[in-house]
Formats: sequence, structure tokens, C-alpha cells
Amino acid sequence: MKGIILAGGAGSRLYPMTRVMTKQLQSIYDKPMIYYPLSILMLGGIKDILLITSPDDQPLFKKLLGDGSQFGIKLSYVVQEKPNGLPEAFVLGEDFIGNDDVCLMLGDNLFYGDLTFFREAIKAQKEKAGGLNGRVFAYYVADPSAYGVVEFDKNTKKVKSIEEKPKAPKSQYAIPGLYLFDKTVAERAKALKPSPRGETEIVDLILSYHNEDTLGVEMMYRGLAWLDTGTPRSLLDAASFIGAIEERQGMKVACLEEVAYRMKFITLDQLQKITADLPKCSYRSYLEKIISEEI
Repeated sequence: MKGIILAGGAGSRLYPMTRVMTKQLQSIYDKPMIYYPLSILMLGGIKDILLITSPDDQPLFKKLLGDGSQFGIKLSYVVQEKPNGLPEAFVLGEDFIGNDDVCLMLGDNLFYGDLTFFREAIKAQKEKAGGLNGRVFAYYVADPSAYGVVEFDKNTKKVKSIEEKPKAPKSQYAIPGLYLFDKTVAERAKALKPSPRGETEIVDLILSYHNEDTLGVEMMYRGLAWLDTGTPRSLLDAASFIGAIEERQGMKVACLEEVAYRMKFITLDQLQKITADLPKCSYRSYLEKIISEEI
């Protein structure tokens, strides 16, 4: 399983903050936004990850994350010249995907909670369980008309219908920015026609699997938080949410060095060396505390 994070886009809803720096490098409490989706892929056991960025921002991502080796992963980069729709991620990442399955995560989506559902979905995707070649996730929301909505059979996990921002939703379940597809996804993406707004649509890509009866859905259960951080208000809410958790528990969310160590991507000795190179700050102090507890 390989991973792709789509971290391009104009970020127009966050203007003027995004005039000089993409939204995925804006902060959510004490870390850049990109740390959160990257940590989710790592916690899912995915170590080979492609980061899709705008031309201007790619050097900043490379300065921040490098090649990923300090986290025990492999990071690759590709430029998206302009936003042409989410499915373009698979076109740009065609060579990267190769013959593997792939997980796409949007760079402005944040999840917090038990990720057992994600690990089980990755396992099912690799095994093509139920004869399914693609999987979307279902998250219960109060107002589904604001999202892509999925209707599905809870027993077979097969999708019945998908609608984009319907006026009369057929279910209360929204589709968040997390997707699992097989190796055919790049060819499917290349075959899509742009919608009236001039971009290819992720819903059309998902429907290509649904029309073949090979699309499944994985439930995100109560207790899992999903936040889309693409607006000033949602960015503030996400920062407040993460801040409250970290201050109450004394444990950081999406600390990549800690995730790498907990997932056994790096050793304790490597964590010590990484931490020693960090400037004096609360982030370093947190990692030093982890190290002291492990020795």
C-alpha cells in the first residue's frame, strides 16, 4: 500500500493567509497542518508516500520534511501546476503507484481517535475482500447536504448510491477526504471528463468503481473526530480541539517523531539523535520525556 497526500490547491477560502504560503503549511495549534494527514498514513503502516504540492510551495515542504528518512519513511514529491480536480492526484502519481494499491488523503483533513477502522480497511483493500477494488469511508454528520453523501448496505458494505451535496440526502453519512483504490485508479482518472466547473471530480472516479459493483464503504464510528480545516473558522476550531487534547492529556497529537518510534519505523537510538538536533523548545522537551520513559 502506498500513500498520496494532496497538498496543492489555491487555498482561496483561507486568503490572504494563503497568498504567500499554502494552507497545508499553516499551523494547527503547535504543528504545521501537513503533520496531521502524514501521521495518519504512518499510523496506518504506510511508509512510501507521495506529496503533491504547488510549484511555489514544494521547496518549503522539502525543507520541513526532507526525504522522510528521519521518520523511517520514504517521501517523494511531485508538482501540481494548477488545481484540476482531486483525481489528478492519481494521474500525477501514476508512476509512483505502479502495481500497488494506494491511499489518497487530502492535506486539509484531520482525524483524531481510534484508527482500527483504517488499519482494517487497508488490510481488506490489499486482500480485495468481498471482491471490492475501491473503498470510501462513511462518517455520520448532522447536515449531510453539505458533503458528498454515501448510501450503503451495512451488511455487505457495498455502496448503493453516492451524491454530491444532495438537497434530499439518502443517508446521514458523509464521505471524508480519505480513499483506498487499486492499481487501476490512474487509468480511471485519466479517462474522466472535466465537470462544468472545469475540473475532474472525485465523485465521478468513485462512481467508476460503483458502476462495476466493486466499491465498498468502511464505517468511521462514534468517538472519531473528523475536521476539514479549509476555512478560517474550521482552522480555528481544529487548533482549539488539538490544543484542548494536548493540554489535558500532556500528549501530543501528530508528533511525527513519536509516531515513527511507536510504529517501529525508527529505533530509540535514532529518536535520541533526532531529538538532540532539535532547538530548545516544548516539542523537544516532549520527545525527551518520551525517551526518558523508554530508557
